[in-house]
Amino acid sequence: MKHFSILILTLVLLVNCSAPEKKGNVTVTGNIKGLKKGTLYLQRINDTMLVNVDSVIIDGNSEFLMKSTVSEPEIHLLYLDKKDGAQYNDRIDFFAEPGEIIITTSVNDFENDIKIIGGKNEMKFQEYKKMLKRFNERNLRLIKEDFEASKQKDEEKLIANDKAYKNLVKQKYLYTINFAIYNKKLEVAPYITLSEVYDANIKYLDTVAKSLSPKVKKSLYGKQLIEYIKERKEKETAAIKKNDSISNENK
Repeated sequence: MKHFSILILTLVLLVNCSAPEKKGNVTVTGNIKGLKKGTLYLQRINDTMLVNVDSVIIDGNSEFLMKSTVSEPEIHLLYLDKKDGAQYNDRIDFFAEPGEIIITTSVNDFENDIKIIGGKNEMKFQEYKKMLKRFNERNLRLIKEDFEASKQKDEEKLIANDKAYKNLVKQKYLYTINFAIYNKKLEVAPYITLSEVYDANIKYLDTVAKSLSPKVKKSLYGKQLIEYIKERKEKETAAIKKNDSISNENK
């Protein structure tokens, strides 16, 4: 019996020693309060496709550790599969940078109870998202008011709401553009420009792109923003030429 116990202990040690150690220059640790079972995935976008970088099966212990490798600050996502059939819920986006990132949240409100300690880009990203949340809340209030005004056929209120909505969109766009310019030395600047105000006036997008530091211009999101602006300019120029051609034919 003694020899059998020693054999079991030796096998356990061999299994533990043979378990591959996770590698990467980004370490994501944290805790999901209240989570008993589920699978947690660390994801990134690769050529417009969402790919899994690492994963952890949660079974009793709600703490986790995952790894990723990045050559520059890059958006990652934390996705919790609770086996509830919801494919797109329970997903958090954050900036992954070399070093340690600590994420805590709860299983009951995965996206809203989130607290993240990360690098410079993530701290600024959180600052921006707090303001964005305010814009979204005001927008939801306007939608509710618009719905009530429609039921009551209150044309005056509908016109006022439409004006308020356009003003809100303008405020959001100006805030985002100014935020990007102010944070021109961080990769978060071109990212939020592309993700939140991509359809803004081309001159504003151009202003952001030209303000970026040389390092950020060469980054993943910096290159994407510059390429996007180039494509939009080409399309707008082609559209103008087409309209001019049609006008000349009609003369």
